[in-house]
Amino acid sequence: MNAKPILIYDTTLRDGSQGEGVSFSLQDKLNIAERLAEIGIDFIEGGYPLSNEKDVAFFREIKKRNLGNSKVCAFGMTRRKSMKAEDDPGMKALVQAETPCITLVGKTWDYHATEVLRVTLDENLAMIGESAEFLARGAELIYDAEHFFDGYNANPEYAIKTLRAAASAGATWLSLCDTNGGTLPERIREVTELAIEALSDLDVQIGIHCHNDCELAVANSLAAVDAGATQVQGTINGIGERCGNVDLITVMSNLALKKKGYSVLGSRSLTPLTELSRFVYETANLQWRNNQPFVGQSAFAHKGGMHVHAINKAAKTYEHIDPALVGNERRILVSELSGRSNIAALANKHNLDDDRELMDKILGEVVRLENQGYQFENAGASFDLLVKRISGTYKPHFNTIKYRVVAGDRSIESEQPSVFAEAIIKLKVGETLWFDAAEGHGPINALDAALRKALADEYPMLAEMRLTDYKVRVVESSSGTEASIRVNIESCDEHESWGTIGVSENIIEASWSALVDAVEYKLHKSENK
Repeated sequence: MNAKPILIYDTTLRDGSQGEGVSFSLQDKLNIAERLAEIGIDFIEGGYPLSNEKDVAFFREIKKRNLGNSKVCAFGMTRRKSMKAEDDPGMKALVQAETPCITLVGKTWDYHATEVLRVTLDENLAMIGESAEFLARGAELIYDAEHFFDGYNANPEYAIKTLRAAASAGATWLSLCDTNGGTLPERIREVTELAIEALSDLDVQIGIHCHNDCELAVANSLAAVDAGATQVQGTINGIGERCGNVDLITVMSNLALKKKGYSVLGSRSLTPLTELSRFVYETANLQWRNNQPFVGQSAFAHKGGMHVHAINKAAKTYEHIDPALVGNERRILVSELSGRSNIAALANKHNLDDDRELMDKILGEVVRLENQGYQFENAGASFDLLVKRISGTYKPHFNTIKYRVVAGDRSIESEQPSVFAEAIIKLKVGETLWFDAAEGHGPINALDAALRKALADEYPMLAEMRLTDYKVRVVESSSGTEASIRVNIESCDEHESWGTIGVSENIIEASWSALVDAVEYKLHKSENK
């Protein structure tokens, strides 16, 4: 049986940008659009060309890019009341965007038409029909039926009339919108089937656009597809207003990998999805959602010893798909909840030959350190060094004799307010003592600068390494300023990134410990190339 293609409509650049804390520059929008086109997204909605100059510039610039078979859509509303479509500035802006596809949104709910737009129901139908007819002359037209499910529940006959008005005037797609995100999956399926039946005499296709206010947007979208919808609208990572839109990453993964009889992206591989998800997070300056299905860092992370023991023998016991299918990877975590299987999986590269006594020593040390506030889940480099120390294979590249950090205010020396941080360190490298100092933007930056300065001649490969993230967390807040501090440092070079950890009641000491581990990991890694 041939798989039924479900077209994917992405509105990250418009609906997604309405999410709290999300703001895309023009270059951001162009970059995201190109990434979406690369993986084969069918429709890419760019924004509302009458909204702001940035969206006008986007539609001008995107025409210069090669997006393959992806269609760019301009988005806008029906004409204003008591105005002809050809005279309406919004209608003109949509035409002037010169996109191959236009998405028109109109009111489906009778209550919305009369109470918000303040128009009669007949006038609302005229606004939809005349706007659709004007826009469909030069572009493929998608009609977004706003509040369709609320409208159908309130007045089913009128809701269908709004769809027919758009389809009869030239719309080739009708997207049923669960705008408030409050409809349940069984009702989505039922009403979608009823709408398709009511429109069976028209040559039009049905889409679905769900919001996630009840955390049912994915389930609702899949229910609509099962009812006959052939297009799904949403955003990458589900970003958007209030609780967001449906997450297209999850929808595509479910349609292509879990459900039977459907295909997406022209049956292309889904391996770019994890990278695409993280690219959009980074571009939007948002934190990754670690527990995001399919592409999250924790989606295939295993911590419990029983789980790790099982997946080492048969991965599908605790993984519903091969993570590589969506470009993700399995992660084995280590903690006080771990068993010997976790240690064995993580320490495999150290060739410990299933030394049960050594595994128990490593596990015991992990339990002891976690009781002090350590967490190795995001500090794999520190764990690797711990394994080396316990197994007797660790050889330090330098030893710390002492370090000192001074920070203060230079305002008394200058008319301009300023602060300073200086670090002084004394190290032993082999039989040589090194004494150096450096300034930095804060005490940790100063320590990093001084350490690199002292080691530069002996270990020039450190020039390839840089620190990319620095996080501080109080381990036990009830102790106030005497509480232990956990410091996590993320570092990278041109080949990989790695995490290290330090814990102490002294934030400088915790930071130094994590910093030393970061440098030592780089040096050990360079030796083993």
